[in-house]
Amino acid sequence: MEYVIEMRNIRKEFGNFVANDNITLQLKKGEIHALLGENGAGKSTLMNVLFGLYQPEGGEIFVRGEKVNITDPNVANDLGIGMVHQHFMLVENFSVTENIILGSEPTKFGITNKKDAAKKVQALSEQYGLNVDPYAIIEDISVGMQQRVEILKTLYRGAEILIFDEPTASLTPQEIIELIQIMKRLIAEGKSIILITHKLKEIMDVSDRVTVIRKGQGIGTVTTSETSPNDLASLMVGRQVTFKTVKGPANPNGEVLDIKDLVVEDYRKIEKIKRLNLNVRKGEIVGIAGIDGNGQSELIEAITGLRKVKSGTVKINGKDVTNFKPRKVTESGVGHIPQDRHRHGLVLDFPIGHNIALQTYYTQPISKNGIIDYKKIDKKAKEIIEAYDVRTQGAHEPARALSGGNQQKAIIGREVDRDPDLLIAALPTRGLDVGAIEFIHSRLIEQRDNGKAVLLLSFELDEVMNVSDRIAVIYDGQIVDIVLPEETTEQQLGLLMAGQSLDEDGSNKVSLSKEGEDQHVE
Repeated sequence: MEYVIEMRNIRKEFGNFVANDNITLQLKKGEIHALLGENGAGKSTLMNVLFGLYQPEGGEIFVRGEKVNITDPNVANDLGIGMVHQHFMLVENFSVTENIILGSEPTKFGITNKKDAAKKVQALSEQYGLNVDPYAIIEDISVGMQQRVEILKTLYRGAEILIFDEPTASLTPQEIIELIQIMKRLIAEGKSIILITHKLKEIMDVSDRVTVIRKGQGIGTVTTSETSPNDLASLMVGRQVTFKTVKGPANPNGEVLDIKDLVVEDYRKIEKIKRLNLNVRKGEIVGIAGIDGNGQSELIEAITGLRKVKSGTVKINGKDVTNFKPRKVTESGVGHIPQDRHRHGLVLDFPIGHNIALQTYYTQPISKNGIIDYKKIDKKAKEIIEAYDVRTQGAHEPARALSGGNQQKAIIGREVDRDPDLLIAALPTRGLDVGAIEFIHSRLIEQRDNGKAVLLLSFELDEVMNVSDRIAVIYDGQIVDIVLPEETTEQQLGLLMAGQSLDEDGSNKVSLSKEGEDQHVE
C-alpha cells in the first residue's frame, strides 16, 4: 500500500553515537501514528530527520510514494510536513503573530501586514479552540500558551502531515482533551499525524498505530486496539513497569515553608496571588493542584526569588526570605526543579557537567579561593549522570544536545544532590517516560522519608494523587482547600480546581465566585 510517509532503514549518527539504528516508520493517510520510546531513545532525532533539521547517514524517505531528499525544513514545509517541537522554536521578545508568520510574512505594498496576519491568527485560534492572544509577547505568556503558539504556527502554514513532539507535556488535563479534539478534527479533514508522547493513556485514547523505539532501534509497530498500556510500557523500557507509586505513611514534623498573606502580581500588574497562605512540613509532600493560570507559576517564582512579592511573607525554617535574590533563597535551603527547564533550569550552550555545577561552582570543594577545580566538576557530574541515568555522551556534551527528558533528569539530580530542606518540584516529570517517572517519584518520596519538605506542582492529577501526602488546591490565586488524597477522588479534586466547594458527602454544593462570595448551586 502507499503511505503518505515512509521512512526506510533510517540511520543517524552523532560522532560514534548511533541515535537511529536503521529504523523504519510508515504513516498511513488519515491516521494518528504514535511514536513511543524512553527519553533519549531517538524519537525526536527521527522526526528531526523527517523535518529536514538533520541529514541521515543512511536510509530513504518517501512522501506520497515518491522518494524525496529533505535537505532543510523549507523543503519539508513545501512537501506539506509541519512540526510542533517539544522545545519551542520561538523568539521570546516577538509577539505571537510575529512568531507565527516568521519566514512567511504577508506583505502589502512591500510592508509586512501584521494586522491581516493577526486577524488570520485570531481566526485560527478560535477555529481550533486555542484561545491565544495574537498580540501577546512570548516571554510574557505561560509554557502552555507557548505550546499552543507552536501548534498555530504549523496550522498557519497549512501542513497536511503534522509531527507533534510531546505536544501535551506542558498542558493541563482540560487542554489535553481539547488538543485531542483538535487532532481528531485535523484527521477528519484528511490530514495525517505522527505523535511523539510518553503518555500511554493518550496513545490508547487517540492513536491508530504505535511504533516503539528502544535505544535507537525499532522494536516494531502494533495496532493500538490490539495492545495495552502495560504491553507498551514493557516494549518501551524492556521490563515490567509499576504504575502505582509505592510509599509508606508520612511522618511530618516542624514547619519548613511558611507563606502568609502572599500577594504577587503578573507582568501586567494584575494580582495573580491574592493573600495566599500555605505551609509545608519536614517529612511530607504537599501537592499543588489547579488549572494552569491560577497563580501556580507566580507562587513558585515568588518563593524562589524569581518574581517580586508585593506583600506578605515567605519564611524558610523560620527565616524571612521574602524578595531574596534566587541565590540567597537556594542558600537558605531551597532546591528548585523549575517549570521551564530552558528558561530557569539550564544554560543550554554550557556542557551538561557545568550545568550540574551551576548551584555549587562557587563553593568548596569545587571552588577554593575563587579558583574552580574543573576535575571536581567532572567527577560530580559523572556521579549524577550515573545515579540518574542521564543518557549523554559525557559531562562535556552541551546541554542543548540532550533530549528533554535527560535534561530534566540532570536538573533533578543537581537539585536533590544538594540535599535541600525544601525541594520545590514544578512539573518534575514533564516529558519523561514511564520508567523515568517511576524513578523520579521514588526520589521525591526518598527526600520526604529523609525528613525533607517537598512542594510538588503538577498538572497531572494522577501524579498529584499518587505522590502527595496533602493536596493544596489553588484557584484564582488562593488556596481554596487542603485535602488528603486517600479521602478525595479525582472528580472531587476537579470540582475544587474549578472553584467549587464540596459538602460533607462530597457532592457539589457551593461555587466560589471571583469576588469570593458564596453562590449556592442546585
